[in-house]
Amino acid sequence: MTEADAIVVLGGGIDTRPFAAIKLYQAKMAPKILYMNVKPTPAQKMGLYLSEAEETRRIFLGGNIPETAVEAIGTNVASTYDESRTVRAWVNQTGKHSIIIVTDIFHTRRARWIFEKQLKGTDTKIQIQGVEPLDYNADNWWQHEEGVIAFQNEVVKFAYYWIEH
Repeated sequence: MTEADAIVVLGGGIDTRPFAAIKLYQAKMAPKILYMNVKPTPAQKMGLYLSEAEETRRIFLGGNIPETAVEAIGTNVASTYDESRTVRAWVNQTGKHSIIIVTDIFHTRRARWIFEKQLKGTDTKIQIQGVEPLDYNADNWWQHEEGVIAFQNEVVKFAYYWIEH
């Protein structure tokens, strides 16, 4: 993995993705961490829970990442497709052309595919950092119900993306 302009943390995976981004930032892989303004749930809209964006921001600040190094992007982001379009807007706005995308291990192929498709023509270099979930890893996922479900979900999502996008 080489240095980039920004680390992009995709929505979801709040227990793992922000922490992987902190490690990349501390390893000086990029001077900026971008995270998504994910579409809030009804309970978050009511103020019963923090939004995912606010939770993510707090994790970064608690991990000693300077507030100037983190930036929430997008509005009501609800899918990897939305995230790819949000990052394209950021690339177009800032003129930056290299990113490291942090996401779950099963999500890496679909994320790379949709980001390459959406960022085509921008000369943006995309690197993917797969993060293992807390309950299983790449060597034993099939031995855990959560791993099998995550794998099956990703197969279905990739097929949907292939048809829809």
